[in-house]
Amino acid sequence: MRKEHYLDNSATTPLCGAAREKMIEIMEHVYGNPSSLHTLGVEAEEAVNEARSNVLAALSPIKIGLHPKPENLIFTASGTEANNLAIIGSAAAKERNRGKTILVGETEHASVLESAAHLASLGFHVVRIPSPQGAWDMEAYRHALGKDVILVCAMLVNNETGAVNDLAQIAALARAANPDVLIHCDAVQGFLKIEGSPAEHADMVTISAHKIGGPKGVGALYINDKIRKTRALSPVIFGGGQEWGMRSGTENVIGIAGFGAAAADGSKHFPDFLSQMRSLRHMLEDRLARFSGSGVRINLPQTVSVAPHIVSLTVPGIRSETLLHSLSARGVFVSSGSACSSNTGHASDTLRSFGLSKQDADCTIRISFGMQNTEEDIEALCQALEVSLHTLARVKR
Repeated sequence: MRKEHYLDNSATTPLCGAAREKMIEIMEHVYGNPSSLHTLGVEAEEAVNEARSNVLAALSPIKIGLHPKPENLIFTASGTEANNLAIIGSAAAKERNRGKTILVGETEHASVLESAAHLASLGFHVVRIPSPQGAWDMEAYRHALGKDVILVCAMLVNNETGAVNDLAQIAALARAANPDVLIHCDAVQGFLKIEGSPAEHADMVTISAHKIGGPKGVGALYINDKIRKTRALSPVIFGGGQEWGMRSGTENVIGIAGFGAAAADGSKHFPDFLSQMRSLRHMLEDRLARFSGSGVRINLPQTVSVAPHIVSLTVPGIRSETLLHSLSARGVFVSSGSACSSNTGHASDTLRSFGLSKQDADCTIRISFGMQNTEEDIEALCQALEVSLHTLARVKR
């Protein structure tokens, strides 16, 4: 059987052992509705509460001085839903917000940009902050700030380039301009991948289970006490009033349990995982040096730090789709970009901001590491890349 080398972990991750075991346990023994008052319902509620506690502990460790309560975390069906809840829900919470200004990075996830676009259609003033190479243009951001700004949405880690935004500075500047402003951070690509917690600086934080070894179909929105006490968030899904009335619908107990187990496991092994990712990145950069004569190069953001698990690689003259098929045929799986936008059919503006031509931007792949990756995967990638370069170059001739 052919060995597979999965290096597309920013799209999704394999289910980790801890999550799989917990989900099997819940499937076999816990089947009540968490809202039911009988014993079976209480068991289901306890499973959700355990998961909530694990996710909160991973997101807001005690060492940063946060002591979250269960109601600080709202489970959703995805990171996309959590982003919609944060953006639309906070804008709609106060009638006085209508017509005010919302700032979003131009390279945010589609669920952020489309939520903001929806608000613009309702009369809100939405400003997109330029984000060359995936990081915010802080000068442009400073000029956009003012007392009229009610919400700032900044992703933690760019999903194409790995650029890490300075969330602490983004939040501080916004609050200096308007103490009542809300900060939302889409941390889906950064949660348990880089040091620090976005909950230290943001009022609302979006995370997703399937990016950290948990199941698909489960996300969460962290909200701080400021949001709760001022009722600065209103629901966008209505019904039975689950999740403290912020997200109606019977909880996905099995998925939530898997999320909690993955978060606990990821938090426990985070130091080793971070060291592993850095080591794999260093190894990849070292091995790729042999291809420099072919013009192969890493797109490395120059103004900010870079998350260790994402590598943007340009292979001039070979379209990413063609290269992906060639690598896949050899058991190596990477991406042509964000899985949520790789089918749009146009060159990424983020990649173009590196100075890449439209053609080179279309010849760029994304490599992203996960906790299951080893040096063997890097060797397999480089070997497959070498064969693909030779084969595809010969075909072009």
